Amino acid sequence: MSYHADVTIPDPQWPRIRTMESRLDADQEAAGQVAFRPRRSILDGRLVVLLVILALFSRGTLGGSLDRVALRTWATIFVAVVVQALPFLVLGVLVSGAITALVSPAALARLLPRRALVAVPAAALAGTALPGCECAAVPIAGRLQARGVELPVAVAFMLAAPAVNPVVLVATAVAFPGQPRMVLARFVGSLLTSIVVGLVWSRVGGQAGVERARGRLVDDGPPWRAFTSAARHDVYEAGGWLVVGAAAAATLQVVVPRSALLAVAGHPALAALGLGVLAVLLAICSEADAFVAASLREFSLTARLVFLVVGPAVDVKLVAMQAGTFGRRFAARFAPLTFAVAVACALLVGRVLL
Repeated sequence: MSYHADVTIPDPQWPRIRTMESRLDADQEAAGQVAFRPRRSILDGRLVVLLVILALFSRGTLGGSLDRVALRTWATIFVAVVVQALPFLVLGVLVSGAITALVSPAALARLLPRRALVAVPAAALAGTALPGCECAAVPIAGRLQARGVELPVAVAFMLAAPAVNPVVLVATAVAFPGQPRMVLARFVGSLLTSIVVGLVWSRVGGQAGVERARGRLVDDGPPWRAFTSAARHDVYEAGGWLVVGAAAAATLQVVVPRSALLAVAGHPALAALGLGVLAVLLAICSEADAFVAASLREFSLTARLVFLVVGPAVDVKLVAMQAGTFGRRFAARFAPLTFAVAVACALLVGRVLL
């Protein structure tokens, strides 16, 4: 008597098929065929919470090492900057999320002229009507470029949108009461920076970052999900960097000797360069940076204008985001160019208007 048992023999091609499927999925994701990909936060909200907890537990240590008056002054400056900036930050986050959800980059691409000489100023002016944080401007510029807009036009919009929109200008007017020329100077300096950088990049930039931006094109999904994703991302990013910037401004006022601040502020070129570098390092959201600049009273209005023009154009978090969207080679060339042009435009506009 013989018995027959059904035995399933593993297919030797099965692991290879699974590997090919995994690679195919990865290739599809890289090509932008995934319906939704959550944005990765550069400054994690958990890190901000940890910093706040550490600050609370170290308050006694700070109180013992610093003079009580100095500590009280630090707390007053910190709270004042945060409280003044917070309403504009929330408004900017909500508007930015709505724009991400409702305004199609494809529609913008159709409206922009084709010639770079005309399209670059037009894209910069379009930024005045689309309020948003610079964190949101980078992926929007990537989508514009991926949908056929020339890269110089996309970067002009990326530089102008977070710096010359109505929310930022109103925040600047509130931070500098009775000084309308400061608001006008910020508008002109930032708009001029975006146009000059866009036109220069059209001559010397080449196609660096084009293919990478097209390869990263993704669909944010339904409008409500795009809105919540963009708003959550901007709250983490902008809120966290606002705390860092307010703490740095307060520390600068309390810890650094006033004589040292006055020595730097007394040299116009050194003061402008110093505040420009400070704007790059602090990476404060454009809806809140005017209140930090207003607290640096030892410096001239022109030096503080450099801080306001440089900040939304180039800082440490923007360089990281641009490298991720357009590639490292693009960021390595674009960041120094933007910094130099922003400082020069701010000094020129400050000399004329302030």
